[in-house]
Amino acid sequence: MSRLRIEASTPLCLLQDAGRFGVRHLGVTQGGAADWCSMSWANWLLGNGLDVPVIEITLGGFAVVAEDDCLLALAGADLGAQIEGQPLAPWRSFKLGKGQKLLFTQPLHGARAYLAAPGGFDAPKVLGSSATVVREELGGLDGMGLPLAKGSTLSYHGEARLVREVPLALRPDLKSTAPLDLVLGAQIGQFSGQSLFDVFNSAWTLDSRADRMGIRLLGKALEYQGQPMISEGIPLGAVQVPPDGQPIVLLNDRQTIGGYPRLGALTPLALARLAQCLPGAQIRLRPVVQDVAHREHINYLQRFKDS
Repeated sequence: MSRLRIEASTPLCLLQDAGRFGVRHLGVTQGGAADWCSMSWANWLLGNGLDVPVIEITLGGFAVVAEDDCLLALAGADLGAQIEGQPLAPWRSFKLGKGQKLLFTQPLHGARAYLAAPGGFDAPKVLGSSATVVREELGGLDGMGLPLAKGSTLSYHGEARLVREVPLALRPDLKSTAPLDLVLGAQIGQFSGQSLFDVFNSAWTLDSRADRMGIRLLGKALEYQGQPMISEGIPLGAVQVPPDGQPIVLLNDRQTIGGYPRLGALTPLALARLAQCLPGAQIRLRPVVQDVAHREHINYLQRFKDS
């Protein structure tokens, strides 16, 4: 068993995996890594299963010291990572010697970095997952949903010896300004024609009112013309429109049901990109049909098998 000692952390640094499934009928949300692509690449670098527990570091402020010589992997945002003052770029595995400190300072590109260990970090499974959902007090190192704290110890039992990088052609482009794909939803036809034009032909600004539950989009107010809704289940990436007309993209820690009309839902690939955007960034939306989104998702997953 190898260990890392946490020397600095914030409430935004969490243990995450692929999330909980099959429990929403109990009122339990999904949780899991906000940028599943980067989490998967971090695990791929070490030969792990793509869904084993990693550390999701949001905006920096995190540091660990190795209690043993180890090989770790880093993917996702560039949060100014350093080993003993020397810069460490993401999208690669790397060696951390006994007593050395790995420090994440602040965002340079993107918002969330993912730190992986051979075999995944040790943590109990609660309802089938170690994903931390603070609001529901589930998951994490002790199963109680707590963020990672200074003085805690991270352990893992796997082994990895190969230092490698994610090929440039396969790395997600965190600087991309391409529109985010939106699978159209059941209520899309009940918004005004002007609103439907504005949704897909205007830029939306990410509000500072954002967390792992959702991100508010600021722009032209949308007008819903349908009847009031009865609350229904909410999928990951759902774009709800409350009475003020400002859409909210619902993320991994969302509530399980809701009664606001929805434009549809962002695709998993679009959500991964959105998770790397900082408040104040501008995005655009692009309509897609489910078949196209599903085919693109399957093609992306194939990259992990072909690499």
